[in-house]
Amino acid sequence: MATIFKNLDNENDTAQTRTLLHESIPITGSIVSGTYTNNAGTERNIKNYSHGYFQSVYDYPYLSSSANHIFDITAGYSTKSANSGTTNFTDQNKKFNIYNQMAQVLVGHDATGSILEFDEDGNIAAGGNKIRDAVFLSFSRLLVKDEIKKGTFELELGVSGAAFDYGNGTFNDRVKITDASGSTNYFTNSPAGDYGILYATQSAGTDILRENQSFRVGLLYYQAGVAVLSSSIFLDSTANDGAGGHGILADGGTLSMSLNHASAVDVGKNFTNFNDILTGSAISGTCDNFRNRVYNVSFNNTTELNSTIYFCRANHNEYNYSSNPTYLSSSKIRVKEQAIDAPTSYITTVGLYSADNELLAAAKLSEPIKKTPETELTLRVRLDY
Repeated sequence: MATIFKNLDNENDTAQTRTLLHESIPITGSIVSGTYTNNAGTERNIKNYSHGYFQSVYDYPYLSSSANHIFDITAGYSTKSANSGTTNFTDQNKKFNIYNQMAQVLVGHDATGSILEFDEDGNIAAGGNKIRDAVFLSFSRLLVKDEIKKGTFELELGVSGAAFDYGNGTFNDRVKITDASGSTNYFTNSPAGDYGILYATQSAGTDILRENQSFRVGLLYYQAGVAVLSSSIFLDSTANDGAGGHGILADGGTLSMSLNHASAVDVGKNFTNFNDILTGSAISGTCDNFRNRVYNVSFNNTTELNSTIYFCRANHNEYNYSSNPTYLSSSKIRVKEQAIDAPTSYITTVGLYSADNELLAAAKLSEPIKKTPETELTLRVRLDY
């Protein structure tokens, strides 16, 4: 235990640093759907809840102790959507609730207290096109850590064939969705932190997108770890995206939007496009259809490591003696052979104490350091949190 304490000056003896650590997170479509299907066709890594508001996706059968939660998926639309109030709808109030909940958390309220809608270009004050029909991916904190690194998000989706028929060209035609300009062009006007625009481009196939251009199709909330995706991804120009706009897919051609589904609630229903599924299917059915079109997902996460560095200085006339009882033998210093020898100590540990001399932290050196009146030392101690 120390018997001599030396005060640390906040200005001269301490420094604050911040380090951002990044980890690559790849999620393949085979993990998201199809890998852990039993003989009855049930996906054992997909958990649907009795409330029916969302489903959870795991990297292994969720009843296993080895399973890790990857993300939650749900869908909803605004009460202002052109698809709301149709005669063919299931769980419409739940879908309203989902949209409103996500919007008030991620977008906020206007001056009147009304919930704002998701804005396609992020410029809420300027109005513009809205995202009123949406699929929401909420990634696990286990993967996202403190936030998704800006400019690293990629989601590739199959947009042709039947969702559960992998042998029928589900992924022959694909679009890639990225936050292409997220590293520099992002918005800070969300109560949930920073967010960027998601853009869709052609990834595989021929003439997949109308006019072969890039389209704004969603928003990515970096700290919240939530991706908001417009229904326009699976629609062509003849279909309404719920906000007065149209789909991004080329008209006609080889694209097929006859999405199959596994939800028991939806058995026997005939869906011809994604609007039919979004309005006429249970939320779980919409999630199944979307999830089984995921080719892959990848992003880099971010862990923010804050540190306080303490510069512990031992001047030439300090800490040359040890308070360890073994330092003495018969009242004589063990490390001295003659009385005229200089006092010597070997520093092994640095203790950081509170104002009332209570030990708060201890730092061990990799090896003892010799200290004599002829030497001065500066030991750098870092606390991470």
